[in-house]
Amino acid sequence: MEISTNKIFLRKTKRGKILKIVREHYLRNDIFCGSAACEVCPQMSHDKVLSEYPKSPSSSIKYPHYVVPDTNVVLDQIDVLEEGILCDIVVPVIVLEEVKNKSSAVYKRFRELIANTKRRIYTFVNEHHRETFVERQAGESSNDRNDRAIRTTIEWYNTHLGLSQKGKKDEKRLQVILLTNDVENMRKSREMGIAAFTIEEYVKSLKEHPELQDKLAKKFSDEGNKPDLFPLHLSPGQIRDGIRSGQLLQGSFMRSRENYLEGYVNVEGMDKAILLQGREALNRAVDGDIVAVELFPEAEWSAPCGVIIQDDAEDPGDVLEDESGLLKTPKEIERVPTGKIVGIIRRKWRQYCGILQPSILPGAVRHLFVPAEPKIPKIRIETRQADKLAQQRIIVAIDQWPRYSRYPLGHFVRALGPLGDKETENEVILLEHDIPHSNFSEEVLSFLPKMPWMITDKDLEKRVDLRGITICSVDPPGCTDIDDALHARRLSENRIEVGVHIADVSHFIKPGNALDKEASMRATTVYLVEKRIDMVPELLSSNLCSLRGGEERFAFSCVWELDNEANIL
Repeated sequence: MEISTNKIFLRKTKRGKILKIVREHYLRNDIFCGSAACEVCPQMSHDKVLSEYPKSPSSSIKYPHYVVPDTNVVLDQIDVLEEGILCDIVVPVIVLEEVKNKSSAVYKRFRELIANTKRRIYTFVNEHHRETFVERQAGESSNDRNDRAIRTTIEWYNTHLGLSQKGKKDEKRLQVILLTNDVENMRKSREMGIAAFTIEEYVKSLKEHPELQDKLAKKFSDEGNKPDLFPLHLSPGQIRDGIRSGQLLQGSFMRSRENYLEGYVNVEGMDKAILLQGREALNRAVDGDIVAVELFPEAEWSAPCGVIIQDDAEDPGDVLEDESGLLKTPKEIERVPTGKIVGIIRRKWRQYCGILQPSILPGAVRHLFVPAEPKIPKIRIETRQADKLAQQRIIVAIDQWPRYSRYPLGHFVRALGPLGDKETENEVILLEHDIPHSNFSEEVLSFLPKMPWMITDKDLEKRVDLRGITICSVDPPGCTDIDDALHARRLSENRIEVGVHIADVSHFIKPGNALDKEASMRATTVYLVEKRIDMVPELLSSNLCSLRGGEERFAFSCVWELDNEANIL
């Protein structure tokens, strides 16, 4: 059964005309819960995504349960969710929509998780269910309204599933729990009788998977009375006003590879990048960040020191060394625009490949991560697997960079493999340069021609037949992706014909389809040590679009006639 709710808005146009806008929102009572334990919903077997009675993986929660993560848990802890340990998850559609609006990258990763049927993740359309849709109240923020919608969904689930569990003892009754780090959301949930836990509490209760704790994105406190090492960043409002008034400039930060105490900010419209020298001037910016920079008066401009300085010592703790002797510049070098970073406009953090630099303290859980890219600072992480990870290439993500910390703080994501291993090092190159290298999707492969492929009479009518000419390629022996070839033949005593032939990929890849979009994104074939990342599937790159000897293939050809002096006739 379907009903609708209406919202009426009055809007005034620029010309003063009043428009009445009616927005309809349809609600249903026949949206399934997705649980195999439900005896109420008339759902088919393929609708039963969630287990009937999942065994609790938590040492703190004895009863079977489904998990509902709130939006911030998904955004902050996607690395934990991807591990495959947490299953039987209910995702209210409001959570999915919030994640989509806040981070397209996390949304894509989360959608891939939901599509994995082994994970048993069910998207519940709470916004169109008659008993779980909630109206935004007067004075209520959209965030508070969405949190209330999540609590209402969990409350409905527990009541709804209870109808199929009459007579069962409490320790055997299937329940739905909330994972949230929002203190207010947790308080209100518990007042409603909903079991709520922080993601840290839940992960630490998974005694069979202690390694999952390393993947938690940490929200570090001020750690007591530690002194601040860096200046305070300006607020977004102050940055906006400063840029508008011309007191501040906006640009992209680029850290020096040779000197970890220097960096540059490229500002649109300026001929030269702004030089930054010293940790305070760099002010916790990471390579690629969009920053607000204050330009010094010309009398205070400096020059690059020209000395290679690497941060390769043991962890010195949260102290800064004296930089005055490290940043001396020769007087004869021309001074360049110089300044300091006063705020971060947009972070461009990503996941970083590198190695672990274990602490020299026995039993320590805090260690340094050394990125493979020299432009990225070391990252302090917590892990209990230091002995195991010290001989591997690993991936780490940054969580935050507080003022009291010499280095940014982050968490371990995953191990790639042993140091020096060919496959591992190839993977590092691909990840660090953001080269797409996943397998081609089923959708992409569906646009490949069916085999066996043959040239038809219709094809011949549209093409010039060059099969009678001796054509050769200049590729090495064993090459399978031969995409160009050439020929030369004498037509007469004073005329030579020269032709260049390129494999006609456009015959097989039509504009706008999934195969075309994938090839456009990859842009080129990447060659590594004994490995190749194809731009198009192998059927095309090494077969139908490869000008292999002795085989008939389509080509785009350009043919010239030259005289004996190589002049084009």
